[in-house]
Amino acid sequence: MENERIDKVLSYLDSKEIKYSWYTHNEAPTIEIARTQWRADGSKHCKNLFFRNHKGNRHYLVVLDCEYDLDIHDLEHRLHQGKLSFASPQRMERYLGLQPGSVSPFGLINDTENHVHLFLDKNLQSQHSLSFHPNDNRATVVISQEEFMRYLDGIGNTFEFLELY
Repeated sequence: MENERIDKVLSYLDSKEIKYSWYTHNEAPTIEIARTQWRADGSKHCKNLFFRNHKGNRHYLVVLDCEYDLDIHDLEHRLHQGKLSFASPQRMERYLGLQPGSVSPFGLINDTENHVHLFLDKNLQSQHSLSFHPNDNRATVVISQEEFMRYLDGIGNTFEFLELY
């Protein structure tokens, strides 16, 4: 599959000697559709949501177990960042270089100013491996917890694990 976004993610991971596996599938812009495409590989598939604060000067990527839904008002209280709303596709493109339906922590590769703060569900820490789109919803990257932490430590964006539900 020829795709610049996927190639950029895989090249980045390879350049940092971060181990992963990946596979292609039909377009999967939602969790419901993605469920029909995922392989039974033992990884925890993640939901990725991109928010902005009320002023629009701070942006947050929130990553959680795909089996859970978040109430935005509850999330506001847990994150202590004020009123939140979903960021527009234009903001998503500007800060993560992504389009709706393809959001993942690998979008942080495109955030060269390290503007976006990453919130991760603390329950993900107990998972052996995680799955994300490689900035394109026609593929899935499976990465071990250890390798994912190496990725986060190297990318330069601030991040923290929180109890999200």
